[in-house]
Amino acid sequence: MLTPLMLLLPVALALTWLVAQSIAGKPFDRALEYNVRVLAQLVTVQNQRVQFNLPQPAREILRADDSDLIYYQVVGPRGELLGGERDFPAPPVDDKPPASDAYLRDVHLRDAEMRGQDVRVAYIWVRLDLPGEPQALVQVAETREKRSVLATEIIKGVLLPQLVLLPLAVLLVWLALVRGIKPLSQLEERIRARKPDDLSPLDDHAVPMEVAPLVSSVNDLLTRLKDSIATQKRFLADAAHQLKTPLAGLRMQADLAQREGGSAEELKQSLQQIERSSIRATHTVNQLLALARAESSGAVLARLPCDLAQLTIDAVHDSLPRALDHHMDLGYDGARPGAPGVVIAGNPTLLKEMIRNLLDNAINYTPSSPERPGIITARVLADPFGHVLILQVEDSGPGIPAAERELVFQPFYRALGTNVDGSGLGLPIVQEIASQHGASITLEDAHPGQAAPGLLVSLRFASQPDGAS
Repeated sequence: MLTPLMLLLPVALALTWLVAQSIAGKPFDRALEYNVRVLAQLVTVQNQRVQFNLPQPAREILRADDSDLIYYQVVGPRGELLGGERDFPAPPVDDKPPASDAYLRDVHLRDAEMRGQDVRVAYIWVRLDLPGEPQALVQVAETREKRSVLATEIIKGVLLPQLVLLPLAVLLVWLALVRGIKPLSQLEERIRARKPDDLSPLDDHAVPMEVAPLVSSVNDLLTRLKDSIATQKRFLADAAHQLKTPLAGLRMQADLAQREGGSAEELKQSLQQIERSSIRATHTVNQLLALARAESSGAVLARLPCDLAQLTIDAVHDSLPRALDHHMDLGYDGARPGAPGVVIAGNPTLLKEMIRNLLDNAINYTPSSPERPGIITARVLADPFGHVLILQVEDSGPGIPAAERELVFQPFYRALGTNVDGSGLGLPIVQEIASQHGASITLEDAHPGQAAPGLLVSLRFASQPDGAS
């Protein structure tokens, strides 16, 4: 702040000099006007001749100034010199009075140079009582010494207090800034002194009122960061626990296969258990990678026009072999690809991953046999007028109790009473991808009141208007 204050000094000096020049010149200009009017009254016409009679007392008054020199000139209508200095500078060529001017016109002022000195000139045109209304010119000039002295005194009177007050102002500003920034410096020291794992809120009572919103925002960030770290730690602990079980089974079955005296049938059973454990571990790892990819894609989600009906049909085709292995009836029902209202803005890879997880969950938890096959239906419903698009996956399984429908979206949570070999990550992946696409998700019974009510998962999207890209 010191630099702009110092830059203001030359600006103040220039403005003060201009104002002082204007103020200092006004009283002397009025004196010049008075003198030229007095001389104009001494121009007379006698016997058709123009005369100028300057009494000696008046002449002495014009010469009575010790600081400045005063010059005058009176010129007749034919340019003849009636009195004063012959080398007096003439007025501007374009300054000629009209013939109808009054006897005494307004006095004009101008700056000029005479005998190598700057002078201030006052002049007036005088109408003479002669045929043709000729004009006489009366001019009075004064050097500018008194004006310069007065302007200098004015500048001194104005600037000297400023020069005294400027250092005082700088000192006061410096003290105020030091006092105002001190709480910020203390806050900085407290932040630097914190341990890396200390995410507790900052004290917002010891900071200036202007900084309180910033501290509040930092505290909000620390709270969200603390929750995020806690979620990551819990996720890592759950992931390690989920991976520990199949890995322990792999090691145990490998030990059993290596024991002495084992039969070929026992070795075959151990290898089958190793295969199942490795498949489970691979599935869990793939689900963990899918959840991590979904969570990390939120900030850089590449949004493209996606035909949700086509993506759903592709996912059904991909899951069909697995459904046939479990003797299930898997099909698609709903809007055709390319129909109005089936296009949303999103990431096709993530959307297909979301649909595949919904189908995998339905296949895993729906009982099925050749005699009584389970039924799974994927459905896309479009409302092009309301710009609403609904994706549904319906199964004929046992469903999810209402009390557990909020819990199943937590990673690694699995509904009680199910003996299905899963990772508990399918629905959390679905929820994460849905939230990134602005969709809401609901769980409800597909067939309320029946022994096997089934599960109906509905996701509601906002579709793009026709022609949008």
